[in-house]
Amino acid sequence: MNIETLQKYCLSKNGVEETLPFGPETLVYKVHGKIFLLCGMDSSPFQFNVKCDPDRAIELREEYASVQPGYHMNKKHWNTVIVDGSVGVKLLNEWIDHSYDLVVKSLPKKIQEEMNKKV
Repeated sequence: MNIETLQKYCLSKNGVEETLPFGPETLVYKVHGKIFLLCGMDSSPFQFNVKCDPDRAIELREEYASVQPGYHMNKKHWNTVIVDGSVGVKLLNEWIDHSYDLVVKSLPKKIQEEMNKKV
């Protein structure tokens, strides 16, 4: 996975917008105004932050060296994923999906219902 495939994958999700609220070097993906993924455009190796269930976050950090506590984020709820080739794209996409789903579930029910109609 690289930044272009990450962008395409995130933007393919329902209700997602790409923003640059922290300056031109940090892409932020939001669903209905709530962040579910951040990534630096110049990080080497490429990495991104995703929201994660707290218990699952700990499990992933213990199982994968490329998963670290969220850099500059609440480390209980965010992981930084280093894309170094040790984890396949399918699993990376699952972690992005999990983050997106957590944020969608936190949205008001009315917005969730509207999103379901657009699918």
